[in-house]
Amino acid sequence: MSRIPYFDMDQATPELQELLKIRRPLNLYRMLPHATTIAPGFLKMGGAILRDSAIDPVLREIAILRVGFLSKAAYETHQHKRVARNAGISDTKIAALENDASDSEVFSPLERLVILYTDDVVANVKASTALFDELLAQLDHRRMAELTLTVGFYMMVSRFLENFDVDIEAQATSDGQVKYASN
Repeated sequence: MSRIPYFDMDQATPELQELLKIRRPLNLYRMLPHATTIAPGFLKMGGAILRDSAIDPVLREIAILRVGFLSKAAYETHQHKRVARNAGISDTKIAALENDASDSEVFSPLERLVILYTDDVVANVKASTALFDELLAQLDHRRMAELTLTVGFYMMVSRFLENFDVDIEAQATSDGQVKYASN
C-alpha cells in the first residue's frame, strides 16, 4: 500500500493532464502529480529516453532493468520486464539481470559492458576510466551520454517508486476476481 494517497487526477494541471492522457494508466502516473511543477519535466525526459534515444532498445532495457534490480525496485522491474520482452530480450536474459549478470554467457560483449557500466555508475556514481573508455569505444558520444542519463534517470525513478511504495497495478482475472500482478 502506498505511503501517501494517490493524487486526485481531477486536480492535475492541464499540462500534466495532457502529458498523462497518452500514457498507460499506471500507478506511477497517479503518484507523480504530487510533484506538480516537476512532474511535466520528468514525463518529458522519460518519454525522450523511451522514444527518442539513439540507444538500441535492447541495451536501454538492459540498463533500466539492471538499475531496477540493483535498486530492489519491484514496481520498476515489473513494468520494464514487459518493455524488455517487447524489445526482444529473452526471459533468460531478464533472469540473468537479476543476478551477477556481467558474468553470464547469455549476453553479448557489448551487453556485458553496458551491465558493468550500469553497475559501476549505480554503486560508485563515477564509472572507472578504464570501463568508461572501453564502452566509449563501442558507443558514440551521443549514445554514451544518453546511456548515462538513462541510468541516472531510472535510479531516480526507482527511488521515487520505492519511497512512496507505489503499488503494482491490480489486474482482473477472467472470472472477475482482482489479483495483483506478479514479477
